[in-house]
Amino acid sequence: MSLGTLRAASMLHRLLLIATCGLLAACASGRVNTQAEAARRAAIAAEPRGDYFVARRFFIDHTHFWGYVRRPGESWDRSRLVIMNERYCKIPDRLPESAGNPGGPGAYGFNHNHEYHLWGEFTGRKIFDPNSNMVLPEFMLRSYKLVNARPGFLFRSNERFNGTQLLRAEPGSVP
Repeated sequence: MSLGTLRAASMLHRLLLIATCGLLAACASGRVNTQAEAARRAAIAAEPRGDYFVARRFFIDHTHFWGYVRRPGESWDRSRLVIMNERYCKIPDRLPESAGNPGGPGAYGFNHNHEYHLWGEFTGRKIFDPNSNMVLPEFMLRSYKLVNARPGFLFRSNERFNGTQLLRAEPGSVP
């Protein structure tokens, strides 16, 4: 081998070593727990079917969407981010405007990541949320029941909610 070939091979080896170290560091900090995700898929598959929806409250300050809604037995990946219509039933954290301190106990959005069973229907309407700049489906809420106040991760076991961003993009929601 020539000296140039050896240098190129050495450089390639170093680059691969650096890339491998970077990949390992990224995996260590954001490791996907496949056992937890498999358990979640099994629990979803075992959900009783019926005339209700499974929902997860997802609160970001100053937005009007309510959270993610899916049919029983469907993956959270198939859920839809919705805006609630409260004509027949107020949302679970709807308090009088004067109640609670913003960001304090009893404030709007206190139930972020709570899981509910909802009864109602998608109206077929799309609603524009000016604060998130998204057009989202409207869900007409008839009633609800809190199922779990600490259900864990929503889409992936390594997700980290920072309070200001969605955990996944909503296809077709941006005008």
